[in-house]
Amino acid sequence: MTELQPAADTVPADAVQAAAGAESGGRVFAAVDIGASSGRVILGRITENAGVPGVTLETVHRFPNGVVESGGGLRWDFDALFAEVLNGLAAAAKVAAARGARVSSIGIDTWAVDYGLVNDAGELVAQPYSYRDERSRAAVVQVHERLDPARLYGTTGLQFLNFNTIYQLATEPDLDGLQALLIPDLIAFRLTGVRRTEATNASTTGLFDAVAGEWATEFLTALDLPQDLFPPLVQPGETMGTLLPAIAARTGLPEQTPVVAVGSHDTASAVAAVPAETGDFAYISSGTWSLVGVELQHPVLTEASRLANFTNERGVDGTIRYLRNVGGLWLLSECQRTWAAQGLTLSLSQLLEGAAALPPGGPWINADDPAFTAPENMPERIRAAVGHTGATLADQPTAIVRCILDSLAAGYARAIGDAERLAAGRVGVVHVVGGGSQNRLLCQLTANATGKQVVAGPVEATALGNVLIQARAAGELAGGLAELRKIVAGGTALERYQPTAPSPALSPSASPANKP
Repeated sequence: MTELQPAADTVPADAVQAAAGAESGGRVFAAVDIGASSGRVILGRITENAGVPGVTLETVHRFPNGVVESGGGLRWDFDALFAEVLNGLAAAAKVAAARGARVSSIGIDTWAVDYGLVNDAGELVAQPYSYRDERSRAAVVQVHERLDPARLYGTTGLQFLNFNTIYQLATEPDLDGLQALLIPDLIAFRLTGVRRTEATNASTTGLFDAVAGEWATEFLTALDLPQDLFPPLVQPGETMGTLLPAIAARTGLPEQTPVVAVGSHDTASAVAAVPAETGDFAYISSGTWSLVGVELQHPVLTEASRLANFTNERGVDGTIRYLRNVGGLWLLSECQRTWAAQGLTLSLSQLLEGAAALPPGGPWINADDPAFTAPENMPERIRAAVGHTGATLADQPTAIVRCILDSLAAGYARAIGDAERLAAGRVGVVHVVGGGSQNRLLCQLTANATGKQVVAGPVEATALGNVLIQARAAGELAGGLAELRKIVAGGTALERYQPTAPSPALSPSASPANKP
């Protein structure tokens, strides 16, 4: 497991050089963007060229993230994580000062569902559990005995995942006098002393009314959870609070620096920055997980939608992110970690080149099977899963990589096809954003599998969405999502992939059914 070590409070030399050569003065926005395996603090600036607005991003601090075995389970070392956030904000303050600018605000986005419990004194009572811990699986039956799954879906519109917040909370022995703060809200609380819950992340808990946009208090009652378990809701663009004096002194930022709510679920920020030119698009936010779906104005709460395990999560400006979780590049990164431990030193480019040279035709796995959620020995688990289908997979890294990418592409095609059917719409183009947009083989396989044009980029969609919402809140930008997306489309080098004749290996019907 990766142990987090607080980094020295320094600014990378190349960051200072980049700042020195950048446009001086004005305001910059600090985006704290943390995923399940790494985090960054990024400075964003709104620029203008011939009257056309744009965004420049500069990463000033990077740090690792990962689960640790502690207290009998898999947890996040939140104290070390927060120390890295402070290091990053201190770096942001120094870089901004070097260019004669000021940090106008801070926005925070992370993964969803996980939380920390805070007592009345504001103390974190234990390091937060990770969704990769298996403790919540046993609580699923307990929750469903009190709340029928169809009733849950009819109110929350949330897909069933056995690590959803509602199931995690059911394992807590005593919540009296405690509040649950989702991870980005917990970071904001440590920075400002203010307790709030940002709405896009609240919608992933299983305790949020998808139509009303409020907490589903009847579910809290049904599960004997305190009515004030979560703090009040805040919407993207609203101010959560300003920095505490001790935080300001530690980071070098002014006390009046606001922490602004963005799409604190990282996918919400990423979708806000999809460079779509029309409304008939699907998106794939491709990273550790793949989030595949469409953007709607109203939730789809039908029984067919529930059985297809689609989720209705809040997006920026009250939109609905209608999507399904599909396995992601976690499979590939875990394989790389295992091979490195075994002394195999193939680079990612070598693995992808070798995988691309292999013929189509499978085999495939169900990439979002819960069996792949936990870490350790991913190559053998993938080969075992192939074996369960009656096929075989060579014990060669390139063959395993090709299996992963073929399976992901097939999963994407299934999810997009289901979204079209369930939401009664048609997708004209597929946008891939995030780290997976750099994987040319995966993008081409996705175009082949879906039969649709794939537009890849931007890689930093989450940070862009984070900065755009902050900038709009500060008055530097105006308009809705369409206007913000035009800025991204105009300032991003996008790659387009046209579908070639799909092979049976990439046909959705050729892969195992997507069963949660």
